[in-house]
Amino acid sequence: MNNISIKNITKEDFNKAFFKSQIERILNRIFKTNDSLLSFREIVGYIKINNQYYKGMQVVKIKDILGSEDRYRDFNKKFLPKRQELRNRWESIDEAHYKDIILPPIHLYQIGNIYFVRDGNHRVSVAKLQGKEFIDAEVIELKTDIKITANTTVEDLKNIVIEEERKSFLEVTKLDEYRDISTLHFSFIGKFDQIYSHIEVHKYFLGIENNRDFTFLEAMLSWYDRFFIPIIEEIKNEKLLKLFPDMTAADLYVLTIKYWDELKVETGDSVNLSDAVKSYKKQQKKENKKTFFGLFKNKNQEMEKK
Repeated sequence: MNNISIKNITKEDFNKAFFKSQIERILNRIFKTNDSLLSFREIVGYIKINNQYYKGMQVVKIKDILGSEDRYRDFNKKFLPKRQELRNRWESIDEAHYKDIILPPIHLYQIGNIYFVRDGNHRVSVAKLQGKEFIDAEVIELKTDIKITANTTVEDLKNIVIEEERKSFLEVTKLDEYRDISTLHFSFIGKFDQIYSHIEVHKYFLGIENNRDFTFLEAMLSWYDRFFIPIIEEIKNEKLLKLFPDMTAADLYVLTIKYWDELKVETGDSVNLSDAVKSYKKQQKKENKKTFFGLFKNKNQEMEKK
């Protein structure tokens, strides 16, 4: 097979792989599924790495490679190329395959039972299209207490971390022994640290107002009764959750407190709790409206250009 024939074949191979990725992109939009590669950086941002060690050269199942360190936006979960700009590099790897040129091993991170590409994304992509089941790889394994499998999603990891944070918060504060905490659930990481800070700030001001020291327990129960529950009730009364269907009432409590503090700075501490929640709702309605019309305007501009 001459070079011209090989180049024509590699061009067709890329076209086939790219076409498949576009079809899958459309199907995923229709059926609301996710075909994205896992982002290594995002995953390690959610988990605690206990240690890591070099495993050396391994023969790895390609089907277990489900993420990438830097190129997770360039390929889908099946490592099909998502952008035409990948063509030259991809075809050069494919050409090496047809010429039986041995390429260096790829580099992988292993977390649990799955792998993330450090270097060699195009080689994985070509190997998958060529029907290969295994690939040579240099592997570094990262150890964590969280079990990660091929079915684990980023959302799963985020929820695991949030639940661990909630567990730690309750172990320290014992709030669940004194109050109903059924509304104390977050959809974002790091919010329990903010709640702890709110209690500490409330403890400080309680001491100033009453000219005596308060225990953390006293301050926590006071914060819960005087701030957390009243704000949660206002959020529900104002139906704020309808504006933020992906958030919890506790998420909105944190946002409302931040907004209330900003209002008090602007107005000289003259805004009460109920007015702050109403004002926040009004502001968010304006923001949502602005976003909607902005998207509509951009869509019209795109259509006019066409």
